Amino acid sequence: MISNVSTPLLGVVDTGIVGQLPDPAYIGAVALGALVFNYVFWGFGFLRMGTTGLTAQAFGAADAAEIRASLGRAVLIALVVGASLIVLQWPIREAAFALLDGSPRVERLARDYYDIRIWAAPATLINYALLGWFIGMGRARVALTLQLVLNITNMLLDAFLVFALGLDVKGVAGGTVLAEVVAAATGLVIAARQLRTFGGRWDVARLTAADRLARTVAVNRDIMIRSLALIFIFSWFTGQGAKQGDTILAANAVLMNMVAVTVYFLDGWAFAAEALVGRAVGEANRAGLSAAVCMTTWWAAGVAVLTSAVALPFGPAIIDVLTVDETVRAAARVYLPWAALAPLVGVWCFQLDGIFIGATRAAEMRNAMLMSVGIFLAGWWLLRPWGNHGLWAALYVHYAARTGTLLYYFPTLVRSVPA
Repeated sequence: MISNVSTPLLGVVDTGIVGQLPDPAYIGAVALGALVFNYVFWGFGFLRMGTTGLTAQAFGAADAAEIRASLGRAVLIALVVGASLIVLQWPIREAAFALLDGSPRVERLARDYYDIRIWAAPATLINYALLGWFIGMGRARVALTLQLVLNITNMLLDAFLVFALGLDVKGVAGGTVLAEVVAAATGLVIAARQLRTFGGRWDVARLTAADRLARTVAVNRDIMIRSLALIFIFSWFTGQGAKQGDTILAANAVLMNMVAVTVYFLDGWAFAAEALVGRAVGEANRAGLSAAVCMTTWWAAGVAVLTSAVALPFGPAIIDVLTVDETVRAAARVYLPWAALAPLVGVWCFQLDGIFIGATRAAEMRNAMLMSVGIFLAGWWLLRPWGNHGLWAALYVHYAARTGTLLYYFPTLVRSVPA
C-alpha cells in the first residue's frame, strides 16, 4: 500500500512545484501534458498488470523458469514499445493536442512539457514491468524502494530545475525523465540479484515459446484495451474541465491529484489481491481465492472510509500546498467534497480490478470497461446542466458502472478455479 501510494506522487510533485508559480496556466499545462502521457504511457499499463498476474501464477505453480521469462518478455516489450514511441513522437503529439481544448498559452506550455517527457518512454515502461514483476513475486518492499527512488529523485530534480534554473514546465518534465531513468536502472540491478537466488539461466526458447507468447499477448491486448477505455474516461473529464476555463481546469487538476493519491493508496489492497489471487489460481485453490478476496476487500473498505474521513477536513490545507493561486484555491474548495468522497464509491471497482488481474481474466475486464464507458458518457450527458458538479457526478457514475459490470462476471471467475 505504501509502495503504491507513492506512484501518483510524480503528478503531485509536478503539480505542487508549478503550483508555486503565480499563474494557473502552469498547472493547466502540466495537467494537459500529463493527460497526453496517460494515453501514451498508461495505455501500456498492461506491462504492470499483465506481468503481475502472470508472475504470481508462475510463482504459485513453482515454475522458476517462467518467473524469469515473465520478466524478460515484459522488459523486451517495454524496450520495443518505448523506442517506437520516441520515433513516433511528432505524430502522437500533433494528434493529441488536436483533440485537447486548452487556451493557447496552456497548450504551448503543455507542448514544451511533452517534447521533453516523451524521452522517458523506455525507462517508464521498464519501470511498469519491474513493478508488476516484483508485486507478482510478493516483493512489496522492493517495489516500495523503487518508488521511493523514483519520487525522491523526481522531487529533488524538479525543485532544482524549476526554482534554481527557472525552467518552469520544462524543468518539471526534465526532472521526471531523469528520475525514471534512475529508477529503471536501480530496478534492473535489484531484479538481477533476485534472479540469482532462483538459479537457472535465460532460455530463449522459453521466452519465445508460441503458446506462452500467445497467452501473454492475449492478456496484454485485452488489458491495453481496458486501460485505454479507462484513460478515455479521465481524458474526457479533463477535456470537459478545460472547456470551462483555465481556473476550473487547474482546480480539477489539483483535486484529481488528491483523488489519485487515495486511489493508489486503496490500490495497494488491489495489488495484494492480484498477488494472492494469482497464487491461488496457480495452485488451483478456490478456497485460497475466496480467502484472498474477502481479506483484501474488507481491509480496502476500511481504508476507504479512513481516507475520506481524512480528506474532508484536511482537503483545504492540501489544496493550499498544491497551488498559491487564490482563484484556483477557491474553485477547488467548492468541488472538494466530490474528491474527498470518491474512495467510498470507487473502492469496490478497484478491488475487483485486482481480483480479475490476478486471475488474468483480461477479456472480462475489457468487456466490463467498454460497457462502463458507454454508461459514463450517458451519465455525463444527463448531468451536463450542473456544470462541473455534474462532471464530478459523472465520474461517480463511472465507478458504479465498473463495479456492476465486473460483479456480473465474478461468479464465472470463481467457478474457473477448482474447488
